[in-house]
Amino acid sequence: MASLSMAPVNIFRQGADEEKAETARLSSFIGAIAIGDLVKSTLGPKGMDKILIGGGREGTVTVTNDGATILKAIGVDNPAAKVLVDMSKTQDDEVGDGTTSVTVLAAELLREAELLIAKKIHPQIIISGWRKATHVAREALKEAAVDHGNDQVKFQEDLLNIARTTLSSKLLTHHKDHFAKLAVEAVLRLKSSGNLEAIHVIKKLGGSLIDSYLDEGFLLDKKIGVNQPKRLENVNILIANTGMDTDKIKIFGSRVRVDSTAKVAEIEMAEKEKMKEKVERILKHGINCFINRQLIYNYPEQLFAAAGVMAIEHADFSGVERLALVTGGEITSTFDHPELVKLGHCRLIEEVMIGEDTLIHFSGVAMGEACTVVLRGATQQILDEAERSLHDALCVLAQTVKETRTVYGGGCSEMLMAKVVTDLALRTPGKEAVAMESFAKALRMLPTIIADNAGYDSADLVAQLRAAHQEGKTKFGLNMTQGTIGDMSELGVTESFQVKRQVLLSAAEAAEMILRVDNIIKAAPRKRVPDHHPC
Repeated sequence: MASLSMAPVNIFRQGADEEKAETARLSSFIGAIAIGDLVKSTLGPKGMDKILIGGGREGTVTVTNDGATILKAIGVDNPAAKVLVDMSKTQDDEVGDGTTSVTVLAAELLREAELLIAKKIHPQIIISGWRKATHVAREALKEAAVDHGNDQVKFQEDLLNIARTTLSSKLLTHHKDHFAKLAVEAVLRLKSSGNLEAIHVIKKLGGSLIDSYLDEGFLLDKKIGVNQPKRLENVNILIANTGMDTDKIKIFGSRVRVDSTAKVAEIEMAEKEKMKEKVERILKHGINCFINRQLIYNYPEQLFAAAGVMAIEHADFSGVERLALVTGGEITSTFDHPELVKLGHCRLIEEVMIGEDTLIHFSGVAMGEACTVVLRGATQQILDEAERSLHDALCVLAQTVKETRTVYGGGCSEMLMAKVVTDLALRTPGKEAVAMESFAKALRMLPTIIADNAGYDSADLVAQLRAAHQEGKTKFGLNMTQGTIGDMSELGVTESFQVKRQVLLSAAEAAEMILRVDNIIKAAPRKRVPDHHPC
């Protein structure tokens, strides 16, 4: 009877898989560390890029060093790796930057945890030590933060430094001064709303990156209809999402039998009359510009031209939404009650040339803060990466305008946090102190990786930086142009407090979550049943 009770019992459905205790933990650690190793070579101002080739028939090529873009593009099967991928997406959505840092820090924490577990330290003790370490690190970061929110001149300089620091690890690093000014100007136009939807980015092949510029107004990459006015002043705009292509016979799902071609012409005439009535209803709104998300066929276009109304067709949905936002209008689908429709307004609409393309320029829009960034570049991959880099800078600046505190970059903040965690470990009795030491070591790995990626002697630089912080030089970090340590306040290497805090908290929480795992249960795959009733 005893031997029967000792027999292993499989409670799972056939095909289900289970990994227990050490195997499950090891599987989680390996997956998470592999993700960290994948993106860590992109960290810092001298980080390298990755080429991502899409799995479709065309095999689209993306060249990037953005952590979130890389992790979004790769398909991972390991559950712990998926946690880190989701965490980097959250970091991207929340603050827009620090996606690589947060992934690398979480991976380094788990690398340290693997060594501690090998020494038979229980995961809950490690977690307890890490929580105390996170708390003191966060407080140290808060104390070190500088707030120039009340001094307009210093705050603008902070914003420029943050933009330069963010862009220095991206493709735009060689033109970072140009793009930093461009990004700061665009974000300051938003005032306190922080609505990045008002900043429209247009990518146009040709020229070089330095030819990119900020346009005060809104640009729409579409064409004005034939024989219609190409320039309008004091414009009332009706923005619509409605079918304007019913001047052809469209009778679906039914059969119409006629005894002569004259009857077909009658049906066509009836369709035309319907369209004419619809155009007349639209014109009753007292507009001189009509923008539709869908196509506008020849006949309604002709009617608009005869009425002297500018008609723009097939403006994509995001373009229409943004246009409605910046002109102060609303997207309309029915036109029976003109008094209920909210029209958009702008001072001037005209055609402009960018490279070889003609675009429609809206200036003097109702939302004065609206602007368009026109990016120029030699290849589509350069333009796409420039847009991602600029998006990161804009997101960080928008966050900084709301939360005006800043901290120093170049590994300075990480060494500062590592120092207070090490000091806490020296005062803490028991095994928790070992966990705190491991947390400090993981924090010190970030400046180490930044130095390694630049090809410098990381052991020497990080030792010098650690000694400088012990001497009370709390503004010192890595100077990656000279390969030395230096004062970050003089070098202008500034980062957003919000980004750094989010990196610390997200990485600690994700690593803690993975460390708690002692069992991985994989559901049985669904059986493929042959289809006995094919179409």
